[in-house]
Amino acid sequence: MPHFLNLTDAGADGVAAMLADALDRKAARAGWPKGMVDADAPLAGRVLAMVFEKNSTRTRVSFDMAIRQLGGTSIVMDAGSMQLGRGESIADTARILSGYADAIMIRTDDHAKIEEMAAHASVPVINGLTDASHPCQIMADLLTILETGRALPGLKVAWLGDGNNVLASIVEAASLMRFDVVAACPPGFAPEEQAIAAASGRARVVTDPYEAVADADIVVTDTWISMGQLHAEEKLAALAPYQVDAALMAAAKPGAAFLHCLPAHRGEEVTAEVIDGPQSLIWQEAENRLHAQKSVLRWCFGQIG
Repeated sequence: MPHFLNLTDAGADGVAAMLADALDRKAARAGWPKGMVDADAPLAGRVLAMVFEKNSTRTRVSFDMAIRQLGGTSIVMDAGSMQLGRGESIADTARILSGYADAIMIRTDDHAKIEEMAAHASVPVINGLTDASHPCQIMADLLTILETGRALPGLKVAWLGDGNNVLASIVEAASLMRFDVVAACPPGFAPEEQAIAAASGRARVVTDPYEAVADADIVVTDTWISMGQLHAEEKLAALAPYQVDAALMAAAKPGAAFLHCLPAHRGEEVTAEVIDGPQSLIWQEAENRLHAQKSVLRWCFGQIG
């Protein structure tokens, strides 16, 4: 069963094929109304069940529009309004949804939940976000980078801030697609050593933000306080020196692009001057969640790769 829980599920060839498909399909519908179905309607008759245990804007809307543009339909469910929210198991939920829908996307906290969902589902399961990884976001990021005319192999990506789930998936992508990541994180907020080691020399962690951005093609950050995190004041104080501002962007390669998966907190992880400035690609990046996820869906149904 072709689940998409992490980028490694597709492998380098699968990721490359999905990105190529996303570029083609996005170009093919340029100027079309958003609700118009793709000419080939490749997922006509398919139903995507979406389960949300965390709040969502981009994941919810982009997946809903993705399956619609591919010719299918969606069922959107908040866990709190399901029996899942009253104690029904993940395993039972997976079995039930498999009888109603052709694929399941879940946005949750503990990565073990999505692994359990995949273990008991008889349809593809897609990771819409867990505390451990965010592969769909990184597919959109890679698509955005390719649209700037940059090749992925040999690229340098600088990460600033918390060693979180988004960074984990960037590091995973670096290993697959042969680019390098330098993450600047304060002590106590670095990613797990195992994740860095798995990148086969493509990733390293430093404490100096200027060391991270030196000669970087892409500068990336994320919100510092994730949903439900405690002790926000202490974390904000530790991360303050890692704010992406104009001076930090100027230390990167000339013409470096800025990415942020959103939501953003201007004045915390990034200044308004940067995120709303000419080097920022955040709106293109956000729209590309839709185009990248269309290709993820097609890959899950065996139409790509």
